[in-house]
Amino acid sequence: MDFKPLVTLLAIVNPLAIVPFFIHYTQGFSKAQKQKTILISSFSAFVVIAVSALAGLKILEFFSISLASFQVGGGMLLLISSMNMLNAQPAEAKTQTHEMEDGAAKAAMGASIAVVPLTIPLLTGPATMSTVVIYAEKAKTYLQLGTLVGYGVVIGLATALCFSLAEPIARVLGKTGINVMTRLMGLILAALAVEVMADGLGKLFPLLMKS
Repeated sequence: MDFKPLVTLLAIVNPLAIVPFFIHYTQGFSKAQKQKTILISSFSAFVVIAVSALAGLKILEFFSISLASFQVGGGMLLLISSMNMLNAQPAEAKTQTHEMEDGAAKAAMGASIAVVPLTIPLLTGPATMSTVVIYAEKAKTYLQLGTLVGYGVVIGLATALCFSLAEPIARVLGKTGINVMTRLMGLILAALAVEVMADGLGKLFPLLMKS
């Protein structure tokens, strides 16, 4: 069984790095509201990954986009995400993070915060979706495709676990510990991004593979 897609998704989603955002967005929430937010955000992360795996290729066909081009573009997104992580920023946060922090304070509590911004784009943004589509194309059997969807379940469970233990994790690791973990995952993600881009470029320019 190939665990590379799972490792890549864990590196991109990196729910541990989103723990400070979860704490920030759920300040003042009751225990029941926090549990509801955890449930919705973890399930939403699974849904995004499952839909990307099952329908992502069809969407590419609809827009007449070749997978090789998508691999290069997706690899670039992964590389940008890894650069953000190496700077100790969440992979999907990018430049919208501060805007979302201001907006989230005024947003309705519960489900709305769980989906936006916690799930999209902080947990599962463009880099996550493109990665799932790339690995879905490599799936040769329904079992392999089902395994990829199953990895979405693992991501959802990992998200639920990290958010449920948010306060203890923040106390134990502290800001420095979370930053170190984020940078380590970013380094792994950078290497995987180069591999994805190289594969796509090889399909677009076959002479590169021969050389």
